[in-house]
Amino acid sequence: MKLGLIAGGGPFPGRIADAATKAGHDVFIVCVRDFCDPADYVRFPHMVERMGAGGAIVQRLKAEGVTHIVLSGKGKRPSMLSLVPDAWMARAIARVGVAIFKGDDALFRAFVKIFGEEGFEVISPQSLLSDSTAEAGLLVGQEPDPIARADIARGIQTLRCLAEMDIGQAVVVQQGLVLGIEAVEGTDSLLARAGELRRDGPGGVLIKLAKIGQEMRVDAPVVGAMTVSAALAAGLRGIAIEAGRTIIADRAAMLDAAAANGLFILAVDPERFAA
Repeated sequence: MKLGLIAGGGPFPGRIADAATKAGHDVFIVCVRDFCDPADYVRFPHMVERMGAGGAIVQRLKAEGVTHIVLSGKGKRPSMLSLVPDAWMARAIARVGVAIFKGDDALFRAFVKIFGEEGFEVISPQSLLSDSTAEAGLLVGQEPDPIARADIARGIQTLRCLAEMDIGQAVVVQQGLVLGIEAVEGTDSLLARAGELRRDGPGGVLIKLAKIGQEMRVDAPVVGAMTVSAALAAGLRGIAIEAGRTIIADRAAMLDAAAANGLFILAVDPERFAA
């Protein structure tokens, strides 16, 4: 397998590249300009290209003999006015059609189909990392008390109601109050906003789940050490993630940071969790 890794920001794409290499796969990196730091990938053959240059990216991936593609890393969905698409990307956007105006999941599904038509198989990051998700149970910290468990249940209920609208993957709940719902701004910005709205008394919980029917190959929910830092700054006392579906970007660092600061991290099965 020749892997093409389209890399955004953060440390997770590097972990995937290293794991793929260790497994015997050749890797070629596409560093997405303004999100990915090329200095992190000098040990791999790579290119640096802007998001709108889809044609140049596809052409180079084919020239490199890439057969499989994985997308990973932080990035922001650009506006169509700022994208400045090349000819290939303009045609792809036209083929995507109304999905471009819907949520991320609809857009990603459309582009997975387009990559498939170009001869690439899109695979999930978690298929290359055996420890990237967690089984249900307490990962670190103290067992959530009844108030925290009620907040988690409230968060699950909220996210399930929003799933059909393809809006976000996370919510912050404190003492039964929804302090914030993730939309296009991302989890870190959600936590910063929720921190400004926190109440006195027991801290809240970040709940992060995959949407029902989500395209897990390219848009799985992700948490990491930076999530813990942002949760602590927001005054939260715990994080609940979906067992088997939420990616843990840097497991050891995340659990160490949570343990050192008294934050619990709980992996839950949303269909079976009870307050």
